[in-house]
Amino acid sequence: MTELDYAALFAATPSPYLVLNPAFVIVEVNSAYPDATRRERDELIGRRVFDAVPDNPAEPDDEAVRNLNASLQRVLASRSPEAMAVQRYHVPIPDRPGSFEERWWSPINTPILAADGTVAWIIHRVEDVTAYVKHRPDRRRRNLVEREALEAELYARARQLEQLNEELREAHARERQVAVTSQAAMLQAPDLAHHDDVAVRYLQATGSLNVCGDWYDVVDLPDGRFAAAVGDVVGHGLEAASVMGMLRSALSAAIRTLERPAQALEVLGLYARSVEEALNTTVVNTMIDPRSQLIIYSSAGHPPPILLHPDGSCDLLDMATDPPLGARPDHVPRPQAGPHYTPGDTLVLYTDGLIERRGEDIDEGLARLTGALGRYTAHDPQDLADALLGDLGVDGGSRDDIALIVIRL
Repeated sequence: MTELDYAALFAATPSPYLVLNPAFVIVEVNSAYPDATRRERDELIGRRVFDAVPDNPAEPDDEAVRNLNASLQRVLASRSPEAMAVQRYHVPIPDRPGSFEERWWSPINTPILAADGTVAWIIHRVEDVTAYVKHRPDRRRRNLVEREALEAELYARARQLEQLNEELREAHARERQVAVTSQAAMLQAPDLAHHDDVAVRYLQATGSLNVCGDWYDVVDLPDGRFAAAVGDVVGHGLEAASVMGMLRSALSAAIRTLERPAQALEVLGLYARSVEEALNTTVVNTMIDPRSQLIIYSSAGHPPPILLHPDGSCDLLDMATDPPLGARPDHVPRPQAGPHYTPGDTLVLYTDGLIERRGEDIDEGLARLTGALGRYTAHDPQDLADALLGDLGVDGGSRDDIALIVIRL
């Protein structure tokens, strides 16, 4: 099979394409774009896109450059593609200084992400719909007045659509702020302030409202013991965040009331049956007892905690794993295990967003995680948490939300 020449394919693509860097400077063009803008390739490369196709100074109503800038800024922030409304451009005519030709373009801006999740490039594609605007689809001839009326109507509709999109974005931003503030309040863990040797990290999934169903908690118990738990509600958005808040509060109360971590999960499982959206939630609940140097834990379908030793070796705590909440039709006591630890060991709890990758087996993700942990065993919990997220390429966010607790024992 002949290997594809992607550079040749890009150059030959019939629709005009630009490749922009995050500063919106043109770094590459295909053959169709210079033809569409009546510019030589050398006149485009290295220039900001707004300078390559500027507004017509004689047309005060031109807003194409402003609209394009706003769209590119949103793509840079959201890391998501955006299709713009039809835009009217006035393309300079090279051999007639000060003269412009009216063109109608339908642009789409698509981000290309780097390995760390940031935007490395933006592909700006336009479809020239000038012929459609200036002539009816049935190709019957129109007089000048009718044609100008059609152009004016389309331009007005495009501007209305831009305004509506902006209003929707502002409403979405307000709703997101309310949701993020509410979620931050639900994730408060006052007892965490008593533990200098515990680090927590919470990364919201990119997209949607950036609210989600993962949670963490740290709870002080009598006699110097303390509990640490992480959980993951299926789904994203406000509904998942609301269910997360209910389950987290219920588990926090159960941890304070019941002696055994497995008992707390049993109570949480019974409660989850009354909340339809809570079914299949995964949770791991641990209790650390410094007096006996025990980690007592129970897991409801959650990825296993990891015990990291000073020599870089790791143990998966997977001896007390049961199905997720509500997975069984009848109540069954949950298992519990209590391995010993050595002072200087590190306990790591996390949700599946840290290790799962599309098209990859979970064992590969666990191997990647334990390998990374072994490289940072000498770090303190705060530095270890940051180094781990960076090493796994999720410090800038990922498709799934992530909760992480690092405890130096």
